[in-house]
Amino acid sequence: MTRADKTYEKVMNGKSDNNIDFEEFRHMIKRLGFQERIKGDHHFFNMDGIPERINIQPIGNKAKPYQVKQAREIILKYDLEV
Repeated sequence: MTRADKTYEKVMNGKSDNNIDFEEFRHMIKRLGFQERIKGDHHFFNMDGIPERINIQPIGNKAKPYQVKQAREIILKYDLEV
């Protein structure tokens, strides 16, 4: 099981949104097929065919819990898998 697979499981589980490593979360989103654009500490992710954009920022080395939840909702809505 790869790092992205483990992070995907943690994100989809929904029980540890406040304990997701930012770099692993970022890597997982890229593995889903999203293209990344960085402006300051904002990381924007777009994918062809998906009108929503994922926007994440770190808090220290962790992802913001509400942004993990927003990403999970997009992943579920479009049935995306790593």
